Amino acid sequence: MENGKKMYVTAEEATEMLGVSTGYAYKIIRGLNEELKAKGYRTICGKVPTKYFEEKFYGLTVAM
Repeated sequence: MENGKKMYVTAEEATEMLGVSTGYAYKIIRGLNEELKAKGYRTICGKVPTKYFEEKFYGLTVAM
């Protein structure tokens, strides 16, 4: 973990960051986890890696 960042973003955190409902945050995380599964990564329900989340929402480059 770099700069004290958490490794995963939870639905509750995504709700705060994106200003959406908790249900919609879970839907977003499910979609991101499906993308990761298609790339061959294992996922955790209700959480998504912080780096991947930031890449998808803020355009930051992530080396995975």
